[in-house]
Amino acid sequence: MGKGMMKQTWVLSVLKLLLFMYIITGILLVILAGMLCKLQLSESVVAVGIVLIYVISGFLGGFLGGKIMKTRKFLWGMVLGGCYFVILVIGSILFTHGINMEIGRFFTTLILCIASGMIGGMAS
Repeated sequence: MGKGMMKQTWVLSVLKLLLFMYIITGILLVILAGMLCKLQLSESVVAVGIVLIYVISGFLGGFLGGKIMKTRKFLWGMVLGGCYFVILVIGSILFTHGINMEIGRFFTTLILCIASGMIGGMAS
């Protein structure tokens, strides 16, 4: 397999994994929204739920990424977590015309996304 073909393979794998991560995110957000309606959750509980969704999606993406890539699993998990975060930020900018969070929360979310992907990769 040529070098160009290998690059296409891992790029395609990363894109598929990111799609999987966002499908998981969507499913979990729908569940959280249902719980919000039925249980009338507080804003702080919803905020924790959203963070947990980021962590679960990052972990699962890193875990599957490690299984697929087979080498440097932690690094692939970090890459997936970082890409996941970048897409979150781009979506936030496009849909809300800016980033609506404090700088501390921004970096905490970045670290959580990268770390959960890395841990998922290490666990694979």
